[in-house]
Amino acid sequence: MTGPLVETKLYRPRSRPGLVHRPRLDDRLLRKDGTGLTLVSAPAGFGKTTLVSAWASDDAAWVSLEASDQDPITFWTYVLTALDRAAPGIGEGALAVLQSGPVSIETILAGVLNELSVLPGEVDLVLDDYHLADCLEISHGMTYLLDHLPPQLQLLISTRADPALPLARLRTRGQLVEVRAADLRFTIQETSSYFTGLGLDATAIATLEERTEGWIAALGLAALSLRGRSDTAGFINDFAGDDRYVVDYLVDEVLDRQPEQVRRFLLETSVVDRLTGPLCDAVTGQPGGTAMLESLERQNLFVVPLDDRRQWYRYHHLFADVLRARLLAERGDLAELHRRAAQWYDDAGDTVAAVHHAVAAGDVDHAADLVELAVPALRRQRQEATIRRWLDDIPDEVVRRRPVLAIGFVGAMMASNEFPGVEQRLDDIERQLAGPADDFVVVDREELARLPSGIATYRAALALIAGNPAGTIEHAAVAIRRAFPGDDLTVSAASALSALASWAGGDLESAHRGYSAAAAGLERAGHISDVLGCSVTLADLEITLGRLRHAQATLERALDVGHGVRGTSDMYVGLSRLACERNDLDAATDYLRRAEDLGVASDLPQNPYRWRLAMARIREAEGDLDGALALLDAAIKVYVGDFSPNVRPLTAVRARLLIARGELSAAQEWAGTVPEDESYLDEYEHVTLARLLMAQRADAVPLLDRLQAAAEAGGRTGSLIEILVLQAIAGRDPAALERALTLAEPEGYVRVFIAEGAPMLMMLQRHRPPSAYLRRLLDTTQRPARVTTPQALLDPLSDRELDVLRLLTSELDGPSIARELVVSLNTVRTHTKHIYTKLDVNNRRAAVRRAHQLGLLTR
Repeated sequence: MTGPLVETKLYRPRSRPGLVHRPRLDDRLLRKDGTGLTLVSAPAGFGKTTLVSAWASDDAAWVSLEASDQDPITFWTYVLTALDRAAPGIGEGALAVLQSGPVSIETILAGVLNELSVLPGEVDLVLDDYHLADCLEISHGMTYLLDHLPPQLQLLISTRADPALPLARLRTRGQLVEVRAADLRFTIQETSSYFTGLGLDATAIATLEERTEGWIAALGLAALSLRGRSDTAGFINDFAGDDRYVVDYLVDEVLDRQPEQVRRFLLETSVVDRLTGPLCDAVTGQPGGTAMLESLERQNLFVVPLDDRRQWYRYHHLFADVLRARLLAERGDLAELHRRAAQWYDDAGDTVAAVHHAVAAGDVDHAADLVELAVPALRRQRQEATIRRWLDDIPDEVVRRRPVLAIGFVGAMMASNEFPGVEQRLDDIERQLAGPADDFVVVDREELARLPSGIATYRAALALIAGNPAGTIEHAAVAIRRAFPGDDLTVSAASALSALASWAGGDLESAHRGYSAAAAGLERAGHISDVLGCSVTLADLEITLGRLRHAQATLERALDVGHGVRGTSDMYVGLSRLACERNDLDAATDYLRRAEDLGVASDLPQNPYRWRLAMARIREAEGDLDGALALLDAAIKVYVGDFSPNVRPLTAVRARLLIARGELSAAQEWAGTVPEDESYLDEYEHVTLARLLMAQRADAVPLLDRLQAAAEAGGRTGSLIEILVLQAIAGRDPAALERALTLAEPEGYVRVFIAEGAPMLMMLQRHRPPSAYLRRLLDTTQRPARVTTPQALLDPLSDRELDVLRLLTSELDGPSIARELVVSLNTVRTHTKHIYTKLDVNNRRAAVRRAHQLGLLTR
């Protein structure tokens, strides 16, 4: 998100003195057993925030939402921060993932829900004024949260309008508690309590209750108007009309009875959402804002403190709405007030608020200046949604007149997969740059200088999306030529795009050169996390090229460069893969443990599936095919793709395991999904088809011959070694085995041979002449598969506890585990407590880690 958190949004509003006790509502809100959501929904002025604030625990996770929170990154940053403060450690890693790159909200929330599900106590999460942030993107994540809500989390939403959430489904399941306007209206007894001290008799109270229909805001305004009046009976008798007229009448009474200085202050400062003394001074053009706010609070003039230091306030939402309407009616033109607010926020470094007020002032040029200067930082933070929202508020002709803004708009369009119209906008920008400088406006000269190379980079990306690798390479080359000296980011982006195109076309050497250049440029630019991401790809390319030692060096160097930054754990996963190929299963397992110990904050988005895939390889090497298959299925569920070609689909990896397990019918079912084209992108799948043919005692040699020729032509030595091994077995071809051994020995390959079992063992035993490498392979092949023996516990886990422990390794929350085992949630909690005690741990993650160390399960 842009800028720091607004801390006051995370404060629970303090209860006011003289709060009316309402046990009938307390009883309803406290009905939390089995409830997924408590919804407090009513129009403005019904006391929703006051009620919820009184209900929430002192350590509740509280978020006061605003319209700017419709940006998903901003919304979830506040929610996860609030949870972390309410229950330290919860969501901390997820916050890092959210801020560092594009990843599905389901993936982020799954980890948070798992952390919550093992808490010993409950956490209250309150989302106040939810209607201000409600939108399709937010509803998507909230629905996932509700569908998997653990009993430890009590969610309460306060809103003026029903949210776009599955309320009917929750209602049917008995997972929804609703408090609505009819419930919130004051009863006669509550109205009487509210007016204690004003000397009203029962008739007067009944009249007010009837006329206001228990609407709390109207009652509050009536109480203000009654202060100091001698003719209370006459005022109440004349009090009539529907809600809108009542509010207008009472506001007239409140405002008209204030000194002109106070009245003017209330009206003029209503243009801002949050109030602080210096901001009020800037907006009104008068000093004394801090003292005025303190005075308004003492007079209970609908001012709500937002922090404990009395620095920030806001007006009651209903009061603010009416003040703004009155201000507009009296002054008409509010541009100057908004301009002053925009300037103050700009000076304070709050770009979000500055842009909002500049747009409200009609000062689109100032707003455009602010956005243009903010775009580079927003793009680095991958907040294209914020860029798009801002630019949608600025007339398109203003955006098009500013080439830096226009290319920011292009980036926002592409980030949301809105490709139509991008090419035309790029053409328009190029024409502008070719014309007189007077024809366009620019405030960020540095970004202007980057535009020619940036345009070419976007054209390269468009070509890649369109399946035109040649066009991608051509435009990327133009981008690199146009980049000014020292523009490492542009050159790196173009190099990476060109490398992706080469990779998709099977030219791995060019892809390797491109990614090497991109990684070097990113390192010079200080983007170390991106360097690690490139290193994953580089190592993968080097493995395919048969250069295991280079891959090892690439990953180890990345660890040295990026110690402690995001992506570090992915380096360990890559090293595990290499150790597994050398058949050093202890080292392979240790690397994965180190990756796991670093936690989710050090993961790239793809790490969850890569980790499971690497552990599946280890389990397969140990002979645990069931465990390997379970891990692969888990990997498929958490798979997150990227721009790299998916040359080893997890479904094909799974098919290989099915073949190894003898489940040929299931593997044949998968085979029907494989494209007929034997291009490089489908090479892994076609090698898998060859394995299936061999398992079916069919002739795989013609297919293997074609694959061998293609791999050899493409320089893919890693692929070639595997194909030669299969040719040796399928065709009983000693020459193919000899060639495979010759290529494999310098790099230390082991598992590519020994994984083939008895057929390869017999061929290795007959192979001549013997060598040290051959003897090592034979020695490894003849060892029994490593079997992990569970370490004895003083108090062993029962069979049912082991069942629960296995499910704790999954993404399932507590209720889902209970449903899976057909037991109650309390039973699951009891088993979980016993597991923690026996393993000497205190949380779910630690239990899973300890169980792995003891060999009690597979992840």
